[in-house]
Amino acid sequence: MLYTIRHVTKFSYERAISESVMEARMQPRSEGRQRCVRFGLSTTPSSRVRMYQDHDGNIVHHFNIPGRVSRLTVTAEALVECHSSPDAPPALAPGAWDRLDASTRAGGFWDYLRPSPFARPTPLLEELAAEMGLTRGDDPLVMIRRLSEDLFQRLEYSPQSTRVDSPIDDALESRSGVCQDFAHITIALVRQFGVPCRYVSGYLFHGPDHSVRSADGATHAWVEAWLPDLDWVGFDPTNNLMAGDRHVRVAVGRDYADVPPTRGVFKGVSAVRSELAVAVRVGTAHGSTVSDEVPAFVPWMSREAAPPASEASASQQQQQ
Repeated sequence: MLYTIRHVTKFSYERAISESVMEARMQPRSEGRQRCVRFGLSTTPSSRVRMYQDHDGNIVHHFNIPGRVSRLTVTAEALVECHSSPDAPPALAPGAWDRLDASTRAGGFWDYLRPSPFARPTPLLEELAAEMGLTRGDDPLVMIRRLSEDLFQRLEYSPQSTRVDSPIDDALESRSGVCQDFAHITIALVRQFGVPCRYVSGYLFHGPDHSVRSADGATHAWVEAWLPDLDWVGFDPTNNLMAGDRHVRVAVGRDYADVPPTRGVFKGVSAVRSELAVAVRVGTAHGSTVSDEVPAFVPWMSREAAPPASEASASQQQQQ
């Protein structure tokens, strides 16, 4: 399946700021079943955009606005090809826990086993784990599937009920949250059982399917757990789904702190009037595949960004 993605982020400031430096993690990854065929990132005011790859393999675009500005718009557009991956088996072969433990003892998954800024144990998390009766059981795949289904049943999806910097206790106390909260709670629980688990930011194509409850027109988040015999496997606890060809992966990290779509600093005394005004549009492109002769495209110099198709669509949105 081919997807077209347009992601517009607007910042406005009460007073003009200067020397704004920012980085963006908005380019979909090219690996496995997914390939980013074309990508462009532009800013208004215009700037020179440079690119590097971080230690998790995410593509990061870096730019600075040297002059004084009161508004900044970042526009990312992508064409992404996603193929279906084989369905995960109902269970792993006997001895899966032993194979997993042997792999983690080698030390290669340290970052994805330890607590991280937004995914760490708390008393409320321990209460939820006890309430769910979570144990290792016979199989790590079966355990995570059960955990995802339990969270789907016990936590309400409630847009704008938490902030991007909210600790998991906010969602646990109210028993409601957004995709980011579902992902952080899942990661914190799964890691306690010795399973490497990481955060995935990206997009979910909704289409005519009304079974998903996460918001359309926003970014999405889910998790990946490393399992013996399968490698990294995606789970979407917000929608109680296995991640598939409708999930477009952009960046991976320990938690949201590693992969915000935009992050930066500026010089000046000001507040951001619209902390994050975002318009996201994900749609299907004509055709089902792209020829292997079409190279991936990454621009090094930005162009002047075009305004979003509808100003009204750039409503206040939280990540996920």
